[in-house]
Amino acid sequence: MTPDPATASAPARRAPAGAAVLRADVTEAIRDAVVEELAAVGFSKMSIEGIARRAGVGKTAVYRRWKSKLHLVLDLVGAFAVDGLPVPATGSLYGDVRALLEVMSHVLRHPVASAVIPDLLVEAARNPEIADAVRGALLDGQRRMAEGIVSAAVARGELPAGIDPAHALDLLIGPLYWRQVVVRDAVTGGHLDVLAHQVVAGLKASV
Repeated sequence: MTPDPATASAPARRAPAGAAVLRADVTEAIRDAVVEELAAVGFSKMSIEGIARRAGVGKTAVYRRWKSKLHLVLDLVGAFAVDGLPVPATGSLYGDVRALLEVMSHVLRHPVASAVIPDLLVEAARNPEIADAVRGALLDGQRRMAEGIVSAAVARGELPAGIDPAHALDLLIGPLYWRQVVVRDAVTGGHLDVLAHQVVAGLKASV
């Protein structure tokens, strides 16, 4: 059968340049490289070139996914943030606090947390843009959970109205962050039990 000259001479259709599917394995390699680069040189000295070299890809592969190193790091932070988790609903203030402490302890054990967050907080003290971005990535989900825990406790009569969820979050996360990220001491289930009781007592005494 003789091919149609019109179709034989027509070039093969190509997908638009921007339609390429981003390979998941390349994305994960870049994320792994960011953690390694942060641990090696810190955020201020970290570069897209260094990340790409460590991941074994070109700079273009990084820029297709993130427009800057800040957005790349914040994406990593967001990957283990609590924003998508449901608010604990155990039926008691102590149970909810204990559940949130368990979640946050698990989050802070993530290697990204120990490698990224302390360095980002140092940079945030010098750069308002980074400070705003870090605050959104780290605090929005935690604040939502604290608000849910406090409002449920008020509805049950366990706490009086007027408790500031931001104060509750300070009591919840501050001691845990200090122990796990700053001091780097082990956090056992028994320690979380005691801390949960202390947080509940602090909340009840704060009004």
